[in-house]
Amino acid sequence: MSFFEFDCSDRTFEEIQIFAGFQDSNLDMLSKCFKSVCMIRDQKIKVELNETLSAHKVEEVIEACFSIIDTQHRLNSQDVSYICSLAFKNRLKDFKAHQLQAVCKTKTGKMIYPKTIGQAILCDAMRHNEIVFATGVAGTGKTYLAVAYAVSMLKSERVEKIILTRPAVEAGESLGFLPGDMKEKVDPYLRPLYDALNEMLGLETVEKYVEKQVIEIAPLAFMRGRTLNDAIVILDEAQNATCAQMKMFLTRIGFGSMVVVTGDATQKDLAPGTKSGLDVALRVLRNVDEISVCKLTSADVVRHPLVQKIVKAYDDYES
Repeated sequence: MSFFEFDCSDRTFEEIQIFAGFQDSNLDMLSKCFKSVCMIRDQKIKVELNETLSAHKVEEVIEACFSIIDTQHRLNSQDVSYICSLAFKNRLKDFKAHQLQAVCKTKTGKMIYPKTIGQAILCDAMRHNEIVFATGVAGTGKTYLAVAYAVSMLKSERVEKIILTRPAVEAGESLGFLPGDMKEKVDPYLRPLYDALNEMLGLETVEKYVEKQVIEIAPLAFMRGRTLNDAIVILDEAQNATCAQMKMFLTRIGFGSMVVVTGDATQKDLAPGTKSGLDVALRVLRNVDEISVCKLTSADVVRHPLVQKIVKAYDDYES
């Protein structure tokens, strides 16, 4: 039996505590991922090596964990699990903790960070492009991060308003039979966006901003004929937009504005034979400067670890 020892004598007691996690939760996650024993003794992290676990692999995982602590002053078991998964896929060289800079702050003061390489690429794309397409399966955080970035732009006064829209294909873009005014008709379709806004701004602030039209909610059909200046515009569920709707929407962008388009190509609700405007736009615009396309994958799913096991179980069953 042999142990790898990582010297932490140059680390503060607080940093070592963060590495260990609350009630050693991070150490427990390391032990689980490594299928080995992981402990801290005398300012040294000790890991029992086995046939499938090399000292080099252990060292690069620990260094990546401390790089998050250095940049974010935090580390949780989900971070540890993700880093270990990258290490075992030999992708840890792509991991750059400095890219995981905060996007926004919630109403309670909690900082929102991208948690995966794909999410970091998306956040970086939103900082440097006027139009960003973010595609990926449910749970990859594409919509949540888009809203977080929109709120950060609004708070820093880089835009004057946030506009949220999506195609209401379930009602065929004809919402007249639903009760209430336009906001009440379209609100059920935008619940995920509202949930994110409420977390970051608080319910009262969101309601005030909606009343003053600092935050505007409208179905995609109502974007026609408008020019959207000094705004950040989020089109959610874009896989359900037709080609005509997508072209109409993308040509609404005005001066001082940016657009984030999110969608999941595997979740189309369009009528059979109808082309998705998202699919066509990704092909037509792939070589246009200042337009970025970020494709998030199952590796970017950030939810309870049990959710990933459930998804895998269903995939295995269906295959």
